[in-house]
Amino acid sequence: MADHLTGLNNKQKEAALHMKGPLLIVAGAGAGKTKTITHRIVNLIKEGVAPEKILAVTFTNKAAKEMRERIISEIKKSAKGQDTVPFVSTFHSLGVYIIKENARMLGLTRYFTILDESDSTALVKEAMKKLEIDIKQYDPRKIRNIVSREKGKFVHLSDYAEGAQDHLGKIVARVWNLYEKKKEKENSLDFDDLLLKTTKLLKENEEIRKIYQEKWQYIHIDEYQDTNEVQYLMSKLLAEKHRNIAVIGDSDQLIYSWRGANLKNILNFEKDYPEAKIVLLEENYRSTKNILEAANVVIKKNKYRPDKNLFTERKVGEKISIYEALDEADEADFVATKVLEILDSAAEHVPEGLGSATARARGIFQQKNIRTLRNMHGRAELSEIAVLYRANFQSRVLEEAMLRYNIPYQVLGVKFFERKEIKDTLAYLRAALNRDSLSDIKRIINFPARGIGKVTLAKIFTNDVENLPVKVKIKIENFYKILEEIKEKIENETASQVIKFVVKKSGIEEALFHGDEEDRERLENIRELATLALKYDGLPKEAGIAKLLEDAALASDQDSLIDVPTKVGTPTGIGAVKLMTVHASKGLEFKYIFITGLEDGLFPHTKDGEIKNNEDSEEERRLFYVALTRAKEKLFLSFANFRTIFGARGINAPSEFLGDIPADLLEREGGKEKIKTIYI
Repeated sequence: MADHLTGLNNKQKEAALHMKGPLLIVAGAGAGKTKTITHRIVNLIKEGVAPEKILAVTFTNKAAKEMRERIISEIKKSAKGQDTVPFVSTFHSLGVYIIKENARMLGLTRYFTILDESDSTALVKEAMKKLEIDIKQYDPRKIRNIVSREKGKFVHLSDYAEGAQDHLGKIVARVWNLYEKKKEKENSLDFDDLLLKTTKLLKENEEIRKIYQEKWQYIHIDEYQDTNEVQYLMSKLLAEKHRNIAVIGDSDQLIYSWRGANLKNILNFEKDYPEAKIVLLEENYRSTKNILEAANVVIKKNKYRPDKNLFTERKVGEKISIYEALDEADEADFVATKVLEILDSAAEHVPEGLGSATARARGIFQQKNIRTLRNMHGRAELSEIAVLYRANFQSRVLEEAMLRYNIPYQVLGVKFFERKEIKDTLAYLRAALNRDSLSDIKRIINFPARGIGKVTLAKIFTNDVENLPVKVKIKIENFYKILEEIKEKIENETASQVIKFVVKKSGIEEALFHGDEEDRERLENIRELATLALKYDGLPKEAGIAKLLEDAALASDQDSLIDVPTKVGTPTGIGAVKLMTVHASKGLEFKYIFITGLEDGLFPHTKDGEIKNNEDSEEERRLFYVALTRAKEKLFLSFANFRTIFGARGINAPSEFLGDIPADLLEREGGKEKIKTIYI
């Protein structure tokens, strides 16, 4: 057997050895899909395909980074002499790459600004105010979401405006129109434009389409079940000539239909490519037999899915624990004390004075004792624990419990790049490179304070500076001089040096240093940004900052796990329990998983007044399946009899999902009556 295929099972080998034509890999949870794609790409290179002819696209920066590192590692071992690597990226990063190469054709400069969600919502809000549309009656975020959803369907403004019949549709069309004009004026694009404009360019320009079809003759799409219409079309256009497209996914893990993900894309792959080879990966390498059996039983209740049955050669494992809490506080208390028990059991010994988990639960576990975790195996276990919930509001009481018991924790979704001080610093960089970015200039022209007010700003934006007082003109000139100096540094210094220069030259450092404790913490975060920028120092001078800005704009929740520093409840140098929504956990795995809030109406989730159809119900079940299959060793399920939501305390019935799990796989926490008497 070839060295690069060592460790693959028969089905994985079958996928890895497929060379020509379309390939659909149906990969169940934990079935080694990244490993399979990696070895397939390495095999292509071993068989003589130039690495630069290979494209691999996935959905998150974390997945792209992991795949890229694995491919490089395997190439070094199995394809020696290669000094080039395949193009591995997310869909959005791929869009940025193609747009930058064709910026002039799209009416953009190479340094266009990428608007994050809050930036684009702010621009929609500005458009609504300009059109005198009441933002209290019509939520700007809702308008933006409608626009985003339509773009994901590959619907253009002109088509939407023509088909808009109802009052809301006509309002959306008006706002969308002005929103596009504002972005054009600012030389900026939103997330959806990165996909829409790229796909439109490929579809309408045959010459450019042929360039990229020749550039990437072997295409791999990860998590294919999560593609929306525009991603599906982009993939199809790129693969149109050579038809060497390999997609991998699992219909049981589609949980993003609300973002436009279309299950039909993976279900209809054989119709799109009748000659496609189909490979089914059913062996799970992640979870114990008990966890996997529970997941299989749960997902089999869904009807709209190809039949498959995951199996594992791993141990039977512990039973799944279930806890019936009085209320959300009791549930959070259970989670926290269980975490402490896990740490105790993982530690080689409990240091004198630290006491048992029970003692700590009574308040003996002091902050100073956190230091002792550094001497325990338990410190590693912290990073192997995740607490999942269906809705973001559930994190508050869980955070309180973690703080009460002094357990280091991290909340996914608290993004480093969304902090005000970080956005301010990055705005200086973006404005220096893109003077048309009025949103960035508006953000920083008076931060730190320079005595430039709203009236002055309005005159700047309407090119009416000549009528301003001389002192104000000087202030404006000094501001633009700072931007010019920053641009010069970007062209001549490394990324980390540029960040340090911006902080000093802009006056941010001095302003925050002389502020209160919170200001000084903000300054520490900016200094962390300079540290983070070190990884871009190896790129050509200007490219380093450009890549940093791109990565910052496209950062996702999961990026806070690996690349971005965080201080949320986490002492430096210690691992942390992860708190996140089930959606955010997609693609991750942990030794211990807590799934909380398993109550009817919360998980499965039902909004007030909402009538769920079969598709909605099946997606909620898929979401629970994803939650279950994140666990490697041990699962804890919990629900509360009472929960306060939006100020109202309600009585809850247990989630129907609990009744789906066979009773012999469950054990009750707390020693109450047998579980089967409750759920059957």
